[in-house]
Amino acid sequence: MNSSTKKGLKIIVPIVLAIFLGWYAFSEFPLAKVWPFVKKANIWWILLGLFFGVLSHLSRAYRWNYLLQPLGYKAQLPNSVMAVFVGYLANFGIPRSGEVLRAMVLTNYEKVPFEKGFGTIVAERVADVLVMLGIIAITLILQFDYIFTLLEKAFSFQKIIMGSAILLIISVVIFIYLKKSQTLLAVKIRTFIKGLKEGVFSILNMEHKWAFIGHTLFIWGMYILMFYVTLFAVDEISHVTLGMVLVAFIAASFTIATTNAGLFAYPLAVMTAFSLFNIPQDPSYAFGWIIWSSQTIMLVVCGVISFIFLPIYNTKKIVGVE
Repeated sequence: MNSSTKKGLKIIVPIVLAIFLGWYAFSEFPLAKVWPFVKKANIWWILLGLFFGVLSHLSRAYRWNYLLQPLGYKAQLPNSVMAVFVGYLANFGIPRSGEVLRAMVLTNYEKVPFEKGFGTIVAERVADVLVMLGIIAITLILQFDYIFTLLEKAFSFQKIIMGSAILLIISVVIFIYLKKSQTLLAVKIRTFIKGLKEGVFSILNMEHKWAFIGHTLFIWGMYILMFYVTLFAVDEISHVTLGMVLVAFIAASFTIATTNAGLFAYPLAVMTAFSLFNIPQDPSYAFGWIIWSSQTIMLVVCGVISFIFLPIYNTKKIVGVE
C-alpha cells in the first residue's frame, strides 16, 4: 500500500465511520427521545463546563512554549492560542490535520521551522498519551470490583484465569517478536516505542519540566472536570459516581481520535459506557449530545475567530514594530 493510499484511507475511513454511526444513532435513538432532556438541561452547568474546556485549551497553548524554548524559539501567546483553536477547527474536517495546521501557523507567524514545530506537537502527544494511560489505570482501580463482576457474569472464574494466562503468554510472545524480528512491522513498532521513550526523557530533561508536567495534569484535570460538571445539567444522571464518569470519559475520548472529532460516535460512546452501570439510555445519550455539541460550538466559534484574527493580529504586530 503506497503512502497516498494510506493518507486517503486516514481521511475516508473516519468520515465513513461517522456517517455509519450517524445513521445508526438516529435510527435507534431518534432525537425526539432525547430532545426533552436537552430542552430542560441547566444552561449554567453547561457554561461552567465550557469554562473549564477553555482553560484547558489556554493551558495547552501556554505549555507549548516549554517545548519550543529548548529549540531556541518563543512564540507569542496569542499566536499559540489561536494556532491551537485553528488546529481543533481543522480536525472537524480532516482527522489529525489540526497538528499539521498548528505547526504551519507557527511557521508562518513565528518563523519556527515546520519540522521542529511539528516535532514539539508530537512530544505533546506523548505526554497526553501517558496521562491518558494513567487515567485508565486509575479507572480500573476505582471500578475493579464492578469490572470483575461484569467479567464473572460473562465468563466463569476459570475462563477469566485461563484468559489472563493466555493474554500473558501472547504478551510475552509479542515482546520477544518485537525484540528480535526484523520484519517491517516489527521495525516500525520498535521505532515508535523508541520515539515514545525519547519523548518521555526529553520531557524529563527539559528546563521547565515541572511546569510542563503541571500544565499537562491541569489540562487533563480540566477535561475531566468539564465532563463531570456538565453531568449536573441533566438531573436524571447527576447521581453518577466519579468511577462511572471516568469510564464514560475514556470511552468518549477514544472517539475523538477515531472519527471527525467524535461526530455521532461521542454521544453513543457515553451512552454505552453509562449503560454498563444500568444508567438510563435516553438521558445518557442526551448528555452525550449536550457536552459534545457545546464543546464543538465553542471550538468552531473560537477556531473561526482565530482563523480570521491571526493575520490581523500579526499585521498589527509587524506595523507596531516598524
